Amino acid sequence: MSSLILKSLQWLKPACQLRPTSSPTSLVTAQNSYVFVACQELCLYTLGNLIVESEAVRRQLLPQGIILAFATCIQSPHMAVLEALGYALSQLLQAKEAPEKIIGSASAGSSVLDSTLPQHMLQLMQPGPKLNPGVAVEFAWCLHYIICSQVNNALLITHGALSTLELLLLDLAGAVQRMEDEGLELLICPVLRCLSNLLAEELLEAVEYQMQPKDERVVVALFILFQFFLQKQPSLLPEGLWLLNNLTANSPTFCTSLLSLDLIEPLLKLLPLSNVVSVLVLRVLCNIAEKGSAYCQRLWPGPLLPCLLDTLALSDTEVVGQSLELLQLLFLYKPEAAQAFLQQSGLQALEKHQETQLQDRVHALRQTALHR
Repeated sequence: MSSLILKSLQWLKPACQLRPTSSPTSLVTAQNSYVFVACQELCLYTLGNLIVESEAVRRQLLPQGIILAFATCIQSPHMAVLEALGYALSQLLQAKEAPEKIIGSASAGSSVLDSTLPQHMLQLMQPGPKLNPGVAVEFAWCLHYIICSQVNNALLITHGALSTLELLLLDLAGAVQRMEDEGLELLICPVLRCLSNLLAEELLEAVEYQMQPKDERVVVALFILFQFFLQKQPSLLPEGLWLLNNLTANSPTFCTSLLSLDLIEPLLKLLPLSNVVSVLVLRVLCNIAEKGSAYCQRLWPGPLLPCLLDTLALSDTEVVGQSLELLQLLFLYKPEAAQAFLQQSGLQALEKHQETQLQDRVHALRQTALHR
């Protein structure tokens, strides 16, 4: 196995380091040939498969310069090579020791974040005519694994990760509108996860600064994708809603966008789909209500109360608990909501949960409703 790895690395480095300015008698001719590109591709897929096998294999590869070799290969003009590289790199990034020994490392220059890989990955994910979907999918997952490691997401933001992902999301929504959506879910999923996890970071000033200018377009793009998910890929709805939750959690601007674009009712229509979807929709609504009385004023009146009464009829503790939280916020900032709740048999709806683990919260909400 060791000899195979070494041979693979020997193939990779010369193959990727060649430049068009080399002598015509050099290996440039071979590099541009189908056979040589196919060899690079095969070596990368072989390395990816070997990387998965054991930590011992990965320990052997790291000091031999596999990250440097990958950083060279990512500059290849051949899409087949880049897609194979994305596969191999994603296997490396998923290793259990990746955060400490691969993504970030004590020895400078030997980690993914110390290399030029992140910048090149983001370039390959830029929307436009040169975007290759297969390559973009592989590197979007690579970026996802790096972000999830939480080694240095501030560095990724500095490299423009948020703006690249935002533009890619807008481009994907545009493709859905043009009915050019074949296979898009393969790219949409990692893009949504990357954005969601970056926005969950405690980097709020940097996030708001970079995301704010195009916020309404991002919200509209998400709702376009929600329609696509409903028709073709319902399993991705929670991914999109989690991003919407993280967008609205700390940004009054995004909350205002949802209200000004009249997107509350379309959001409420998602409630009956599943308990997971219901919880996420209710969290987004809580994010809006938490911003104060001006926001609750715009949430009320409307179809919100009937929808919340429907959720109180459910038995799922998380859904009901999230509904109770939203009602508390509404009663706090909009006393008329408490009155309407009482008039529409809200107390009877609460009775179902008086003997459950939610009983303290039910009692608190009941008291709030009666004394507003």
